Amino acid sequence: MSWKTEAFGASHEGWVGAVLPDGSEPEPATLDAGSGADFHRTQEWWAYSGILNRPRATTARGACSCGWRGEGQYAIEWDEVDAFTEEFPLTEPYEEWLQHIRGVEAQTIPLPSELEELLGRVEEQLYALTDDAPLAALKAVAALERTAKGVSRRAAQYAEADELSWESISRALGLSEEDARSRLLRYSLTR
Repeated sequence: MSWKTEAFGASHEGWVGAVLPDGSEPEPATLDAGSGADFHRTQEWWAYSGILNRPRATTARGACSCGWRGEGQYAIEWDEVDAFTEEFPLTEPYEEWLQHIRGVEAQTIPLPSELEELLGRVEEQLYALTDDAPLAALKAVAALERTAKGVSRRAAQYAEADELSWESISRALGLSEEDARSRLLRYSLTR
């Protein structure tokens, strides 16, 4: 089971990662669903119970796709857990990942407080409108999409003209450099 935020998506996807007895992380396990050439790869704790010629993890910790690893390591009591549920019995790895996400958020470029408040009010009003007049809510969403399309194209073009480093852009958005490039490209090509 992995964790994501809407704001950061795959750039900061978290999970409970396996830790081997020597303190290292195992190579990603390849899972064959038995249908076709698609294979799933994972480093989640439950895949390292010692079956199918995989190493047996003794502890687990929070992990993130950006490379962050939680400080705490939590013992895996294989006799007491059901790895097939994929749910780790402790919440600490998730709580550490949430703390990591708060740190990522703190490094992003802040929105002006007036705009943040306005966006919150718009969201609140749209949800209320959805309950009372769903067609009016859809009309409002279409108007927001048109606005977002124009603003995103212009903002991406201005950001590119500023010639900032991709490291600066990715940190400001809380994304990996690859995801930041992809987002700016997608926005600059919006028509």
